[in-house]
Amino acid sequence: LRDKVQAIYLWWHKPVIDRELLQSLPNLKVIANSGVGMDHLDLKLIAAFGVKMANVPHAVSTSTADTGMALLLASARRLIEGCHVAVSPDMEYCDADFLGVQVTRATLGIIGMGRIGYKIALRARAFEMNILYHNRTRRKEHKEQLVGATYCGKLESLLQQSDFVMVVVSLTPQTRKLIGKREMELMKPSATLINISRGAVVDQEALVRALQDGVIRAAALDVTSPEPLPRDHPLLKLKNVIITPHLGIKTEKAARMITEEAVENILAALRGLPIPSEVLPN
Repeated sequence: LRDKVQAIYLWWHKPVIDRELLQSLPNLKVIANSGVGMDHLDLKLIAAFGVKMANVPHAVSTSTADTGMALLLASARRLIEGCHVAVSPDMEYCDADFLGVQVTRATLGIIGMGRIGYKIALRARAFEMNILYHNRTRRKEHKEQLVGATYCGKLESLLQQSDFVMVVVSLTPQTRKLIGKREMELMKPSATLINISRGAVVDQEALVRALQDGVIRAAALDVTSPEPLPRDHPLLKLKNVIITPHLGIKTEKAARMITEEAVENILAALRGLPIPSEVLPN
């Protein structure tokens, strides 16, 4: 079937797109990814074969924003720890000092105010949160006013003020280890770091030390590097971290919407029409 294949739909990074595969498919026209992040693809290599690429930014934003807020709330109110207490066979009562952090009117700093970041801000506004954001480009004033968000031109300013820091950026050479030892030391000791972007955006060794030493209060991660972490990784042993297995887009509705958006991209490419969500090599 190699001569008949004109499109590839990537689901959860499968199949692996390498030079050998590209060489074996002479009539390939488009690769449609089932997510937004394209860091698992060599975009320049693919483009060199004359193959177009597309992602699905519209389909994934709502479910990923929901996941971000779920992690924030679960960490703040210590829901995982509380569940373990409640189901423990020797449970008699919950200690009076089993205290979480109030979310209402706390300050949320969003790093990356694209589609997902903006939807997180919409959700945070319902909790009356004070919203700060840092982005490559500033949002238009009416968009800021709609969610009550304040732009921080310098990342340092956001980190110093936030009770919760939510990372929602694409993985690029510029964002790799964007949050490291220095950045965590700028955060409040009572702050929580939430990462729903890519694991490599956070320096995980620095994060382990920060959580162990009380530099920050807690972390909630839907992404790690690698995924899954080795079973002996120190992050898995800490009580002040929540780790979920990259659940961001995993809902039935999102899966259907992702497939529909990917099919739209594929059909447009095969018909020689503009691809709605085309991704160009950097």
